Amino acid sequence: MSKTKNSKIGADDFDPEILKKFKITGQYGRRIEQLKEDKFFTDSIEKTVTSSMNKIKSPINSFVIFGDPQSGKTEMMIELTLKLLDEGFKMIIILITDNVYLLIQNLERFKKASLNPSPKNYKEILDKHVKIGTNPWVIFCKKNSKDLQKLIKKLGKSSKRIVIDDEADFATPNSKINLKNEKSRINELTGKLIGKNGIWMGVTATPARIDLNNTHRNDNTEWVKFEAHPQYTGADSFFPVDQKSVNYVLTLLPDDNLEHLKDALFNFLIRAAFLNISPEIKKSNYSMVVHTSGKVDDHTKDYQMVTEILGALSNKRSTYWKAYYALIWDKAKKMFPGKEMDISKYIVENINRRDVIVMNSKKDFEKIGSGPPINPFTIVIGGNIISRGVTFDNLISMFFTRGVKGSFHQDTYIQRARMFGSRKEYLKYFELTIPKELYLTWHQCFILHRLSLDSIEEGNKPPIWVFDGKVKTTSPSSIDRNTVIMHSGEMGFGIFDYTDAINKIIVSKDRELVKLQNLKEHLDKIDNAAFPEFIYRYVMKSASGEDSSVGVHNPMDISGWRDVDKKVITRPRGFISSTSQKQKKFASASHHIQIVYNKKTKKARLVYKPLSNNLGFLTNP
Repeated sequence: MSKTKNSKIGADDFDPEILKKFKITGQYGRRIEQLKEDKFFTDSIEKTVTSSMNKIKSPINSFVIFGDPQSGKTEMMIELTLKLLDEGFKMIIILITDNVYLLIQNLERFKKASLNPSPKNYKEILDKHVKIGTNPWVIFCKKNSKDLQKLIKKLGKSSKRIVIDDEADFATPNSKINLKNEKSRINELTGKLIGKNGIWMGVTATPARIDLNNTHRNDNTEWVKFEAHPQYTGADSFFPVDQKSVNYVLTLLPDDNLEHLKDALFNFLIRAAFLNISPEIKKSNYSMVVHTSGKVDDHTKDYQMVTEILGALSNKRSTYWKAYYALIWDKAKKMFPGKEMDISKYIVENINRRDVIVMNSKKDFEKIGSGPPINPFTIVIGGNIISRGVTFDNLISMFFTRGVKGSFHQDTYIQRARMFGSRKEYLKYFELTIPKELYLTWHQCFILHRLSLDSIEEGNKPPIWVFDGKVKTTSPSSIDRNTVIMHSGEMGFGIFDYTDAINKIIVSKDRELVKLQNLKEHLDKIDNAAFPEFIYRYVMKSASGEDSSVGVHNPMDISGWRDVDKKVITRPRGFISSTSQKQKKFASASHHIQIVYNKKTKKARLVYKPLSNNLGFLTNP
């Protein structure tokens, strides 16, 4: 039987070279368009990806991408990975803290974004039958020594690696930086993973430790800022400089007694119920975080208390049922007058639709997943595991009494602010329950952190890290003493040309705050590094309109001083003496400003010395 004409098509026309030339491109653009269709704000993501790609294409091979806690950095990393794939990079490795919850959560989010190739847990590629070859790979791995060793061995001499290190200030820095020729294990292994020709991008909300540690020789003048999206609520919302402008429910406790947890739990139930019965608000499931300790045994106690209360609310025969609902009724009446019946009814009808989850096992984490809660009332209890990276959707309550042992480190407590995130839609219903003293220290922590980040955003190179007697920047063991300079108590800024106009401003009879404002405006015209905006803004906000809080000292000529470096205008023990601070007119001043100049060279420097908060400054030039 003869072959028909159609039967020859395929075998004769097949050209494998055509298929070999096929490339997967445009993933990044398609993802951005999809996010825009879903009403997702992408401007900050696009700017960060563009800036990061420019760094990668330049000689820079180690830098930091920093952004606020819970501000959408994971989504940004997804888009950055897609762009890297579009640009032809073959080996992209996402490092996660040694936390199985974060690995599951982030890997799931990446997979849902339909990356091609599909992201893999490093364990999926260890089998001898899996060949790395020259195909593109996106591989997730925990920062665990055993995991990293296995991955490094499997990859062998694979192509140039791009390492995106999530929560990069955790584990990656060299904690043995001040021991000669020694490296901490994770620092050593991540260095081997990057290799000689690889690129390291550290992603974090708390970059101070990375800078002060010189982690993987990152260049602190080439960092990339990831801006938060419009719906983000962070430090400015939860820890505003003016504490009177708090626009959520802040419940300050006299102590960290666990008995306060019952009130916080009832408040959560009432708010979740109210949001679900309000016609103008989309019905949803809500969550509460209970963070009282880092000890597993304490989590068990928290769990027992919460489950006993919820059990009583769901059992009409319980001896506590009537008393508990009477309390809920009274609370609801005060919180949402006229809605107490509907709120109470909603709780009675839905109290069995609840989850109480202790984050101490993989099984418990799987109840949460990576999206919104699956029940109207979801209470998550935990310590260190929920302190960093884990995202809680629809969070409307946080009971936080986690105590502080030793120094209050900024990087640790900034990461514990799990209430940050996309909360703007329901922020006014959010309740943070916390001991007053702990809140005030946390508040100061974010004030200092904002000052430090402002120094980066305003172009200060290197960054200036601000700390005080109670709130430290990071663990001292991670600070490279060979390069980091500590300016304790007094800080000088950029050198500028001294003029008589500066003297006239300062010796005028104007109020101190007016002098400060005029001095700032004048110096900005000369050199905007002379009086940094972040310091000026901090002083003005702290002064709260009180002239007595600020002392603008008369200019001081140091050309005849012996213990001064007259060229760079520095002095080991500082310029603003205790004697000058005690002048009658400055007796109650918390902030001291002085222009120090060299009459012979006509060069000057502004010096700032705060007293009330015992501030200090760290720089890594």
